[in-house]
Order: sequence, then structure tokens, then C-alpha cells
Amino acid sequence: MAVSSTPTRPETPAAPAARAARRPRGEGQWALGHREPLNANERIKKDDDPLNVRARIETIYAHRGFASIDPQDLRGRFRWWGLYTQRKAGIDGGRTAVLEPHELEDEFFMLRVRVDGGQLTLTQLRVIADISREFARDTADITDRQNVQFHWIRVEDMPEIWRRLEAVGLQTTEACGDCPRIVLGSPVAGVAEAELVDPTPAIDEIVSRYVGDKQFSNLPRKFKTSISWLVDTPYEANDVAFLGVDHPEHGPGFDVWVGGGLSTNPMLAKRLGVWVPLAEVPDVWAGVVGIFRDYGYRRLRNRARLKFLVADWGVAKFREVLEKEYLGRTLLDGPAPELPSKPVDHIGVHRQRDGRHYVGAAPVVGRVSGGQLAELADVVEAHGSDRVRLTPYQKLLVLDVAPERTESLVAALRRIGLEARPSAWRRGTMACTGIEFCKLAIVETKARGEELVARLEERLRDFDADISIHLNGCPNACARTQVADIGLKGQLVVGPDGRQVEGFQVHLGGGLGMAEGQTAGFGRKLRGLKTTAEELPEYVERLARRYLAGRIEGETFANWVIRADEEELR
Repeated sequence: MAVSSTPTRPETPAAPAARAARRPRGEGQWALGHREPLNANERIKKDDDPLNVRARIETIYAHRGFASIDPQDLRGRFRWWGLYTQRKAGIDGGRTAVLEPHELEDEFFMLRVRVDGGQLTLTQLRVIADISREFARDTADITDRQNVQFHWIRVEDMPEIWRRLEAVGLQTTEACGDCPRIVLGSPVAGVAEAELVDPTPAIDEIVSRYVGDKQFSNLPRKFKTSISWLVDTPYEANDVAFLGVDHPEHGPGFDVWVGGGLSTNPMLAKRLGVWVPLAEVPDVWAGVVGIFRDYGYRRLRNRARLKFLVADWGVAKFREVLEKEYLGRTLLDGPAPELPSKPVDHIGVHRQRDGRHYVGAAPVVGRVSGGQLAELADVVEAHGSDRVRLTPYQKLLVLDVAPERTESLVAALRRIGLEARPSAWRRGTMACTGIEFCKLAIVETKARGEELVARLEERLRDFDADISIHLNGCPNACARTQVADIGLKGQLVVGPDGRQVEGFQVHLGGGLGMAEGQTAGFGRKLRGLKTTAEELPEYVERLARRYLAGRIEGETFANWVIRADEEELR
């Protein structure tokens, strides 16, 4: 530092030394030696690896009941085994951020079952249906991450539930928590005509090698993965994604994306620019997770996702660290993937590569029941299939159907409430768990979504365009609100009588890069654009009619939103 010869105001003797000793505050990055101080979540993980809590559940809590559960296990480590306490009934959304956790939570649990790649056998489907009816009051939601989610679970029943799930190859291990969550995959992996490489072996290897492995059981936050040859998963919204690409010299492999995530500070994943063959996908995946574990920001929970590290480092540095420190080799440069001419949609009847067909069907906003799943299993078996797939859009598929049996299957699915030829509204609407069970939620979502679909089917039955509608009960974007045509973020709003009521902030025209010509981006937020939950069906109907009246030929809803006047969007 240059020193001026001109006298200045005297400083106390200690000031220069204090300035020299001051160091930039660490972000909690282990690789840089920043292990203290710890926030509450990091302390819980340091005190005991969360995976160890299963032994206490089986030997203590299942026998002594809910009141015996240690609070740090209950609100922390239980998540690593797919368990969250559910919201106590009757607590309105205005009290969500006011009450203490023990005041919000009921003595029952939400249980999330991993269905990596969305692949279920008929035997597994029947076990899920039986658990739903016997232990979960007939609840079973299909989530937008290909999980199955139960409610009303008692801790006393967990040993038996695990026994039944694991007997058929299912698990709840790390379905929640600061660890590798479920691996998304194409619901038509292995059967799609357009698929050059089936990534299922890579998904299976990652799950078998790393899920439940303590080397990755303490990450800074959740870690989300997508691996698919086809562009049929929301790859840009994941921490790491592998997307199929055909290299001009090396053949079929995978393009790698890192740093995606939505929630309250949404960011889209960025291409690393590398080509990875199928056999190397698990190692590259582990390298990315290792970077997150060692360099991720642990000091503040709201900056602990991988997306913040990628944003700060940039793609070039991230790739360099991955290659030099974690893989020990240079990755091959690769081309960008080719996007399909239109978004891939598996609903309806489609041909498989072996000449058989698969049939995609839609429940309403992912809500099904154990009884319905049991009926589905009977229908599937009666039509000669043994395989069901779940999609990242709260839908399901039946594989391996003989061509002459498809119409019979479509009719049978309709009889049990699953529609293979749904309206645009049923096809395009998703909803998170909402205030019915979620402690973070402010508004109801599932029932509102069902009501919205029913109203739009009645009033706009022949609507000829696809509009995605995603309802979320809070700002955390579990239903991917920012990348929907109409994204609805739950909050309290002022109603017509001046009192606070359930409502939604509206995001318009968001989307991911799922087809040629689509530019990924987050929905347009207009100042003050909100709707009460009661007025939501009327608002969406009005908006859809204005789109139909004002669009030009071939114009998508998102493109219309970009050029529409603000008043048209209100």
C-alpha cells in the first residue's frame, strides 16, 4: 500500500494491525478449511451422520412412539430416510412463518419413496398400493420428481414399511435431506424409438454405489440429478444433468449441465461443454457431487445450493476443478444436444422400438390413491404388461402393450380415473403438496388445481393449445412455478372485502429449452399481478381467451406473453 508523506488524522496504534489481520469471511467451504462456525443444520450433521438415525427409528422410536423422538432427529436427520413431519390440520397459511416447528407439525409423517428413473414393476406397484391403504389412509401422490409420496405415516409403522419396500427393491434412503435425491430419468428409457443410448445402467450404478454411502451423506444442501437421452426431463432445473448427444467422432454419449435450481433464487443449469460416454457418467456424476461437498457454501443455507458456486466460479473454472482435482483427466469437448422440433409428450398411445406400444395417462395434479393404484395394477396385468413408469410431470405410463390392446387399455384407465386422452388443462397442470400436509405452505394447491382443471374443462373444452399451469403453495417452487406458462406462487393476498385470503402471485411465460426455438427463461412478473384463490379459475379462463384471440398462427403462449400489453395479462 502506498503511504502519503502528507500528514493525516492520527490513527490509534491498533487500527493498522487490526486491518491487516482481518480476513474475508469464509463461506463454509471444506476444501478451503472453513469448517466453523456452523449453522444449526451443519451442527446436526456434524454431531451424527443422518443415515445413522434409521437404527434409532427401528430400535427406539418405533417402539416408544412420536413423543420419544429427539428434536434434532425429528426435524433434521429423519429426512435422510424420506420422512418429514406433516402439517397439523386447521392451521391457516398466515401462521406458517409465525409458529414454531413443534406448533406446526402433526404426529404423522409424509414419506417419500424413491423411484429412480421412474421405473416400477407390477410387483412394486402393488406393494406401494398396499402400503398406501394399510398405513397411509389411502394417500399416494405422484410427484414432479418421479417419487411416490405417502401421508399419515406413523413412526411405529416404519420398520414394516421399510421391510415391504426393500423386499421388492424400493427404498426411501436419501429421498430427502442434504444428499443426492432421486435421479430423474426418461420414462421411456430403453423403449423409445428415438433413443440411441439407454442411460438406465448409469442410473442404476449411481444409486447402488452412492445412495446411502456416507461419503455423500453430508452435502451443503439437496442435490438433484437428471439423466436422460431424450429431452423429456426438466434438465435445466437440476444440479447436474446428463442429456443425450451424438458426437460426430465418438458417437452417442451425454452432454453435461451443472448449476440449475429454482426456489426463491432461480438459476438455469449451464453446459460444461463436454462429451461423456455412458460408462463414465457415474464417475463424472460423483466428481460433480464431490465438488459440491467440498467447495459448496455451508455458512448460509440460502446460498448452499450448487447453483451459487457455479454462478461465482463460472463454467470454465468448474470444469477445470472437476478434471484436475476429481477425475484426474481431461474430458472431451462435445457438441450441444439437438432439441426436438416440438416438446416431447408421452401422454397417449405411442409406438415402442420393439413394435409394442406404451400408453401415457394423466391423473389430476398427480393425486392418486392406494385403491386407484391397486386397480391400475390389475388393469396393467390384464393387458399383458409388467412395467409402469412415472414421469417428472406427475403422470404415468404403461409399457409393453400389444397394438391391438391399446384402445382397451385407454378405456380401462379412464374407468379408474386415469385419462390417456386428457384435455390440455389436465395434461398441463401440476401442483405441489400445499397446505393440506406441508408445513412450509401458505395456500391449498391440490384441491385448487383439481377445481381449476374442472372449471377450464367445462368452459374451454375445445381449447387447442398447450398451456402449462404450475401451482405452488409457497415460494420454494417444488412445482417449478418459474418455468411454467402460468406459474402460481402461493401467498396471502387482499380479498375484495379488504381481508387477507389465500391467493397467488402470477408468473407468465416461463419455460425450459425443451424444443427447437424455445429459449429457457423465467416467467414474467408484472407489478401487483396477483389473484385470490377464489378468482383463479376466472382469471386463467380470461387469460386463455385473450391468448386465443390475440395469437398469430403458430404462436406459443410464452411468445404471446412477451409481446402482450400488460393490461391483456391482468
